Parts: sequence; structure tokens; C-alpha cells
Amino acid sequence: MTKGITLRQFQDRFPTEDSCLDHLFQVRYAGTECPKCKRPLKYSRVKGRRSYQCQWCANQLYPTAGTPFDRTRTSLRDWFYVMFLFTTTRNGVAAKRVERDIGVTYKTAWRMCDQIRKYMTELDSDDPLGGVGEVVELDETIIGGVVHGKGQGPQMDKKSVVLGMLEKGGELVTRVVPNRQKASLLPLIQNYVLPGTHIHTDEGSSYRTLGERGYEHSRVNHRANQYVGGNGCTVNQIEGFWAILKRGINGTHIHVSAKHLPKYLGEFEYRWNMRHAPHLMLDRLISSFAR
Repeated sequence: MTKGITLRQFQDRFPTEDSCLDHLFQVRYAGTECPKCKRPLKYSRVKGRRSYQCQWCANQLYPTAGTPFDRTRTSLRDWFYVMFLFTTTRNGVAAKRVERDIGVTYKTAWRMCDQIRKYMTELDSDDPLGGVGEVVELDETIIGGVVHGKGQGPQMDKKSVVLGMLEKGGELVTRVVPNRQKASLLPLIQNYVLPGTHIHTDEGSSYRTLGERGYEHSRVNHRANQYVGGNGCTVNQIEGFWAILKRGINGTHIHVSAKHLPKYLGEFEYRWNMRHAPHLMLDRLISSFAR
């Protein structure tokens, strides 16, 4: 597995604001034609502006248009640096760290992190998982702390349930669900997991009818201290992802509200799905903005 980009390599690659803008222009518009005059692209930089001008018809293109960097006074180099942090830090990036590192206000740092998470969520693939001969692990977990009412014991109103679907040797999909009941889990499973897939789950009652819905289904009984079944059934890999996710939320972010949880899931999901190509994480994030 190729190692990810280092801080020194990042600084050498993007030493100035102009180098960031030039790179963004190249990955978004290189090899295309002018949208106005339809001639082969031949542009020059407009001095003092984040734009490039066509040498044939003087049409101007703004590489930051339609990206999180649009209409912001924060430098592109700072944006690229924060994206670098998101693709090289395993347990996530706190807005307080961004505030300290680049010297912006907490409000600006929080917005930058929020925009990058939102884009990582949109960029990550939601293609169907599994198929005949493939194995998909299913498991759900609870995110959030326990709230104690007066004399009423623990309450679930501050908790969020997350369903994870992980193809062995493939990608991961996570979704927030209302609860752990069959009516909430099965429609998502049928939407994202192809028929004929061999599904591995724990002993949860919500999964009992999967064998009647076109899947091969094996279960591992955690209550009996069983973590690998006789036929190799296990959900250890998806539980490994839950451990990384909870370390990030509890250790880096301390608390994540239910409102913003899907974006945090998308961030961790993106890094997990790109874990075998960490050197491409930043390039994919920068180069995938639609024109």
C-alpha cells in the first residue's frame, strides 16, 4: 500500500496561493474548450482576480465557482491545508485545531470543516454492494451519550442508530436509521445489498428474515462469546470501523449532534473506502469538483 502524502510534500506542491489556483484550474478545465466560443482552451491568468481569461473571446472562468472555496475570503492555501488534514488524520479534524493552525476564527474554522465533510459525503460512492459469491457484513451501532431523566432511567432521545454495510474487499456504506427494528433496517439493506449476497450478521432479531429475501444469511452469536462462526461468519471488520468512528467522535469531537452526524459518517466512510490508496485521497477530493 502506497503511503499518504506528507506535510513536506504538500508544502512543496502548493507553496503559494497561485499554485493552488493553477492546480484547481488544471484539474477542472484542462483539455476542454471555451464554453463561449467553443475553441480549444487557451487561457491566461487575470491579474488580481481568481479567474482565467480566454485568449480568443475574453470569456472568464472562475476555478472556484461551484466549490466550497467560492465567495470566501479564506485563502485557497488554507482550504487545501485543511483538506490535507482531513485526508491524512485517521480520527478526524476538530474545528479548534483548524482555528489554531491557520489563525482564523472558530466560526470560520467550523464552516470550513463542515463544507469539506459535506463534500466528502457527496463524493463517496453509493453503488450497490455484494452480489452472487460476495460477502457483506451488516451491523448497527449507537452513537451518543446516555441521558438520565429524573427517576426514569436512561433515555434514547439523544442517541442515534447507525446501520453499516461492508463488503469484504469492497466498500462501506453507513446510514442513520430511526431505530433497530426490522421495518427500519430491511428496506435499506435491500436498497444497497444485491440479491444473492452472502450476508453476515450478529444474532439481532431484525435480521432473521434475510434468508427469505433472496440472500444467503449466516449469523454469529455474540451472546455466547462467539465472534467467528463455523463457516467463517463474522462481523469483526465492520466492528473495527465502529471502533475508529467512536474514537474519532469521542476523542476528537467529544460530541456530534444527530443533525450533523450524517456528514461525520460520510467523512469517516470516505477515508475507510480510500484506505488502500491514501496517496490519492487529496487528489480525488480536489479534482472531483464538477465543472
